[in-house]
Amino acid sequence: MSLWSTLAAVASAIQASGAQLFDRIANLVGGGEARNTFAFSAAMIALSAKMAKADGVVTSDEEIAFFSLFDIPPGEERNVARVFDLAKQDVAGFETYARRIASLFTEQPETLIDILDGLFHIAKADGYVHEAELAYLERVAEIFSIEERCFQQIRARHVIDGADPYKVLGIERSASDAEVKRQYRRQVTESHPDRLIARGVPEEFVRIANDRMAALNEAWRQVSLERGI
Repeated sequence: MSLWSTLAAVASAIQASGAQLFDRIANLVGGGEARNTFAFSAAMIALSAKMAKADGVVTSDEEIAFFSLFDIPPGEERNVARVFDLAKQDVAGFETYARRIASLFTEQPETLIDILDGLFHIAKADGYVHEAELAYLERVAEIFSIEERCFQQIRARHVIDGADPYKVLGIERSASDAEVKRQYRRQVTESHPDRLIARGVPEEFVRIANDRMAALNEAWRQVSLERGI
């Protein structure tokens, strides 16, 4: 059974008690990378569904962005949609979901950053991040214990025009040329698709890595031109 079919089967078995989904996944697949992959996918589905309602309206752009972010195999769309709809309908609030997800990745905080990055991608699908969506993302970041500087770095990566390249790189303007180079290389290494997959991000979700790399490379291009390095 595929990842998507299994998620749908688990969600169906617990009758939309979404906050329990992650416990069931952990029990179903045990520990290690397999659990992380299932948990990551379930987290993205659940939090995306909750965020889609954050501004009061679930738009087609947001749902399309969600499905485009995953490279869902033909025939599995219905299973993913089933979990997405169950999460939208669940009476449990998004904070309950976020806390349960955070507890699964206490030793892998980078994965929580990957999840938040994906949520930003979906939030901007209709052209900009709505105020209610930004408040949602800030609260999720708080529950995930993501520092404000890191949150601002993620946010800057998703600004279509006029993003501060130093924020995208996660470094101060006062940093030396050598420090900027080291930070850029560190960020590129951490954003490589292989690193994300090793953290449990499904191969179907590597668009996160590709978009992140593009933002980092553009920020580096701007900074290197400005500094002549």
